[in-house]
This record gives sequence, structure tokens and C-alpha cells, in this order.
Amino acid sequence: MSYKLIAVDMDGTLLNKNKDISEENIRAIREASELGIKVILSTGRPIGEVRSYARKLQLDLPLVVNNGSEIWSNPDKLHQRYELEPEHMIEMFELIGKYGEDLNYWAHTVEGLITRANHPEDIRKVRWLQFAIQSKDVSRLSEIRQRLDAWRRFELSNSHISNVECNPPGISKASGLREVCAMLGIEASDTVAIGDSLNDIPMIRFAGLGVAMGNAQEPVKLAADIVAPSYHEDGVAAVIQKYLLAPSGPAPIDE
Repeated sequence: MSYKLIAVDMDGTLLNKNKDISEENIRAIREASELGIKVILSTGRPIGEVRSYARKLQLDLPLVVNNGSEIWSNPDKLHQRYELEPEHMIEMFELIGKYGEDLNYWAHTVEGLITRANHPEDIRKVRWLQFAIQSKDVSRLSEIRQRLDAWRRFELSNSHISNVECNPPGISKASGLREVCAMLGIEASDTVAIGDSLNDIPMIRFAGLGVAMGNAQEPVKLAADIVAPSYHEDGVAAVIQKYLLAPSGPAPIDE
């Protein structure tokens, strides 16, 4: 199979423990790019935390950020944006209030990052893109997720086992990747997607080849076609070398 595009998650996938990109991953991405293979970043991070990485990799291509709530044509041009309903956010904060201040949260908005430290006076005036609730209490987090799921007002995922992330219904890294494929004229079967957390599962299932990192959460590994080495073993480079650059076609990755 000759793949034309690879969508790569950032934290826990492309980035190492120092939140940098290893030389091995940089080299593999540049080799793929030189062969005409499109490499895009698909992340829960906001655009302001993604541009420098895209430029370091010399990627002037679409970006999927905020778990799909924004798709950028390139690091400097917004293509599409999907926002959470303000009325739904009012209900969200009413729910959080019932659990007290032990529960942390953060939000990516058009205006910037929001936490408890800069909670807005008027929730309706904020343009919400993505919202996350954090707790080290696993049972509490599970209870909150179940309540949010019952509301059917959010697309639920996580980027770490200690949070629940909320996007508009139907918006995910898969919807973002689908839109990028339409922009570039590439079929889903011609794509590879790599990730480690629940927010990566939709795009892993959407892609022609879905890849879970060795350090991925177990549901991600179950959803993937293959399991790559972990992020601290340059798993992204291993996938690119064996599935996109191998001269005689894809070679299997030892699981």
C-alpha cells in the first residue's frame, strides 16, 4: 500500500518527555515530505502551541488542532472553526460547581486559555472551542463522564487518563482529518494516523492504517491496526520508515 498522508498526534506520540521532537522523528518526517507524502499534525493543542512545531518540521500544510474544533489550511490561515454552544457551557459550569473546587478545568477558546484563575464574568460572551475537566479521582472522573455522556451535548474524549475533554458533537480528530483529506484530494484509505489517547481513536479508525503508540491507553491499542514503539523509542519514525519509506513496501512492526 502506498500511503499519501500521515496524521500525527503530538503529546505522547511525536513529542518526547521534554516536549521536543527527536532528531530521528525529524529526519523521518523530512524524508517522507521529500517523497511527496503529506505530514500533518493532529492535536488537542491550540494553534498557538502548534505553529512552532510545524515550522520546525517545515510543514506548510493543514493542521488539525483543538481535537478538530479548528482546521487550519496552513500554520497562518484558518480554514474552519467549530464552537461549543454557550448555553451548554453554562450547564457545564453548573455541573462543575456541584463538585467543589477540588475539580480542575481548562478551556481553549478563540480568545485564549481559560482556567479557574481567569474564569470569565459572562460565559455567553466567550467563544468556546474545547473544554477539559481534570481530576486524579478516577471514580469521580468516571461519574462526570457518564453524566456528560447522558447529556449528548459534547463529543467526549481524553488526552490523558486524568481528564475528560469536550468538543462540539461530531467534532473530533477524525472529522478534522476527513476535512483535510477533502482539501487535499486524498482518500481515507491512503492515510495513516498515529496516536496514544482516546482523542486519537476516531482518526485511528478513520485512517487506512491506524497506529497506536506502545505507550498508548489500552482502548487505543484495541482500536488500532498496529502498535508501534513508544514515544521515547521514536515510534513515529519507526512507522514512517517501515510503512511509508520502505522500498519494497511496508514491513511489519514487531508488537
